Amino acid sequence: MDYTGLIGQVFWLIFIIAFIVPLLRQRALVNARIRLIHTLEKKRNSRVIALIHRQEQMALLGFPLLRYINIEDSEEVLRAIRLTPPDMPIDIILHTPGGLVLASEQIALAIKSHKAKVTVFVPHYALSGGTLIALAADEIVMDRNAVLGPIDPQLGEYPAASVLQVVERKSVNEIDDRTLILADMAVKAQRQVSHLVRKILDGKMPDEQADEVAKLLTEGRWTHDYPISVDEAEMLKLHVTVDMPNEVYSLMKLYPQLGARRPSVEYIPIPYERPAIPQPQRRNREERH
Repeated sequence: MDYTGLIGQVFWLIFIIAFIVPLLRQRALVNARIRLIHTLEKKRNSRVIALIHRQEQMALLGFPLLRYINIEDSEEVLRAIRLTPPDMPIDIILHTPGGLVLASEQIALAIKSHKAKVTVFVPHYALSGGTLIALAADEIVMDRNAVLGPIDPQLGEYPAASVLQVVERKSVNEIDDRTLILADMAVKAQRQVSHLVRKILDGKMPDEQADEVAKLLTEGRWTHDYPISVDEAEMLKLHVTVDMPNEVYSLMKLYPQLGARRPSVEYIPIPYERPAIPQPQRRNREERH
């Protein structure tokens, strides 16, 4: 019996299965997302656009894909908005660490110009460019523990505000040319982003309040990853609610993070109802005497 040929056939069979199964699993995941998005659209009579950035393990080798808002995202979102009738509401499910200013600006301005109501759902976080997109919506629906973030511009690895601090604290003779160039870019970047935020907030709140919010979010008062909670967003007079549809949470489950051998968080994934605690009955006066 030719065991060599048999082993070779088994090897190729295992290889084909290992190649096909991940593709089939990914296709099933995509179909489940589409079905859930369609269900939410029927429930809310709206166009649902998911802009969700996660690390996903895909294909055979399982390389992680690092995701952020890029030009391809803005092209697809703008196309989805163009395909939506002007009188149809748009719901955007937003989960992102941010990304390119240009791409975020294009999406935000397209949202602002849509005639029907636009709602942004933030189940976990929408930072930086994600916050810029959220500001353009008519309503921001956040999970009670979800966060937004500052929109202060970043120049590569450095915050623009920090570069300006260096220039303000040192004399010109003590600063190298590269830092001076970065400082010039930082001034322009802060001015541009502040103007953009002010433009997006126009008509959504009084002018003085819009100026204050634009300054607060872009001047570099906080670190770039500072979490702006629901309460702080309300203090900024943003139109924030916490009535998150369950379908949004279900959809997030269909965008898995990079797999690990052992999960770091484990629990029984079913809702619990707190059992009623029986109260001690009080005896009447006759029983006590």
